[in-house]
Order: sequence, then structure tokens, then C-alpha cells
Amino acid sequence: MERILVVGVTGAGKSTLARTLSSRLGVTYHEMDALYFNGPNWAVNNRLVEDVSRLTAEPRWIIDSLGYPEVRDLLWDRADTVIWLDYSKRVIMPRVLRRSIRRTVTREVLFGGNRETWTDWLNREHPAWWAWSQHGARRREVERRVRDPRFAPLDTLRFGHPNDMAAWLASF
Repeated sequence: MERILVVGVTGAGKSTLARTLSSRLGVTYHEMDALYFNGPNWAVNNRLVEDVSRLTAEPRWIIDSLGYPEVRDLLWDRADTVIWLDYSKRVIMPRVLRRSIRRTVTREVLFGGNRETWTDWLNREHPAWWAWSQHGARRREVERRVRDPRFAPLDTLRFGHPNDMAAWLASF
């Protein structure tokens, strides 16, 4: 486990697990949303491909994402391990709702200096809406990738419940 992708839908705990693994393994962690959103008003990084290419050329890294479309294949081609947090909506939705409410109420500064606002909750791109609407599609995308012969060399760890992941992490 030198080049690790932590994948799953919004709210699965990808960033939390990636930070924990980074600390335990001494491997640099890169938050994909922080790479993607790099300015006010959720501005998108126009150098994303170059930045991700540079970071993943390093011998050791952890990234918390399936990958945005423009870098998805690059990430999967360069990873050696995929940790899939394959949790149900019943697990995901309370997590993402609590996180978004906390971020909105506290005005927590996020990627590129942005914040979640109450108005954002009406947008289909809001994490709560996204987690709900994209759950099945994301799950199918990861499933396709782990079955794809191109990615057969990847060591894939799939966890169906947070307790399973926690038990693995405790034994790690």
C-alpha cells in the first residue's frame, strides 16, 4: 500500500480514513476536493490534470476520491490499492446531513475559501442531494472499475459497513 485511493460516495468517510491512514503509514494525503475547487464561488482548478499528474508521479500518496472525470483514469492507473467504503444510504445520509448542517451553521471554510450556505441546500450539487442522487451510480462506477481487467492488479479492499472498516483499521 503505497499509492492508495479511498473511494465511496459523498459522506462515506473517505477523507477521515485517508487522514488516518496518512498518519499511520507516513504517506502524504491529498484531498481531491481541495485540488478540484481552488477559488471563491467554487471555482474549478484549471490545472487539475497537471496537479494530479504531478502528485501521483510520487512513489507514495493517498487520495480520497473515485476521481473527477478528467483525472479518474490517471488515478486508477497509478494507484496500487483501492479502499472502497461501500456503505448503504442508511449509513451515508445521516453522516452527510450532520456534516453539512455543521458546516452551514459554523460557516466552516472549505476548499478554495468556500462555505456551505443555507441557499446551497436548494442546489442539486449540494452534498446531501448529491449523496442521495448519485449513490447508485457511484456504486456501479466503482464496481465496474474493480471488475475491469485494466485495474485487476489493484489490491481492492471493500467494506460494506463502517464496523468492518474499523475492525480492519484496528488490526492494521
